[in-house]
Amino acid sequence: MANTATTRADSRLIEKDRLAVAALPFLLVFLLFSALPFSLLPDPIGSNARQFEEGVRTTVLLTVFSGAGGLLIGVALALATDASSRWLRIPAAMLVAVLRGTPLLVQILFVYLGLPSLIPSLTLSALASALLALTLNVGAYNGEVIRGALAAIPIGQTEAALALGLRSSQILFLVKGPQALRLAMPGLVNNLIALAKDSSLAYTIGVVELTNVGNRIASSSFLPVPVLLTTATVYFVITAWIAWSAGTLDDRLSSKMSRK
Repeated sequence: MANTATTRADSRLIEKDRLAVAALPFLLVFLLFSALPFSLLPDPIGSNARQFEEGVRTTVLLTVFSGAGGLLIGVALALATDASSRWLRIPAAMLVAVLRGTPLLVQILFVYLGLPSLIPSLTLSALASALLALTLNVGAYNGEVIRGALAAIPIGQTEAALALGLRSSQILFLVKGPQALRLAMPGLVNNLIALAKDSSLAYTIGVVELTNVGNRIASSSFLPVPVLLTTATVYFVITAWIAWSAGTLDDRLSSKMSRK
C-alpha cells in the first residue's frame, strides 16, 4: 500500500512538472507577442496593443533580472550578516536595515537622481536605475529569509559534518544549503511576487513598463476602468505563474528530501 501511494504521488509530481514545463513556452509566447491577444480586445486596449506589449516585456525584464540578482545578493548578505568578521557583519547588517527600513520609491529616486549628484560617473539610465534599486531592495529581504532558513538548521548537523571531516564550504553547499533552500522557498517566492508588483514603481522615473503604459492610455482615452482591469489582469497572470512554478519546485524538493 505504501509503495502504491508513493507511486501515485510520484505520478502526480511528474504530471505537474510536465504541465509547468508546457506552460513556460505559452507564457513566453504571450509575453513576446502579447500584442496579438491585446489587439483582439475592444478599445482602448486593442488600438494600443503594441504599447501594452512593450510594457509587459519591460515588467517581465525588471522582474526576472532583479529577481535573479536579488537572490545572489540575498545569499551574500545572509552569509555576511552571520560572518565572524565584524568588517563583514556590521556593513551587511546596516545595508539590510537601510534597504528594509526605507520606501522602495525613495530608493529608486535616489539611485536615479541622487547618485549622479554625489558621483557623476554613476549616472544611469532610467531602466538601469530601476533594475539596481529593485535588485538591492529584494536582495535585502531575501537575505533575511535565507539567514533565517540557515539558522533553522539544527546545529547537530553541522557538528556531525565537522566530525566527518567536511570543510565549512562543503557543509554550506552540501548539508545546510539544500535544506535551507527548502525552508526559504515560501519567503523567497513571496518576495518575488512582491517584486513583480513593485516593479510598477519604475514608472515614476519614466520607465515604460506596464503601469506607465496603462496610465498613459487611461489618460488619453478617458476610459480608466478597462485599462486598469487589463493591467491588473496581466499582473495577476505573471504572479500566478510565479506561484504555480514555485509550488511545483517546492513539491519536487519536498519529494526528494522525504526520500532521503
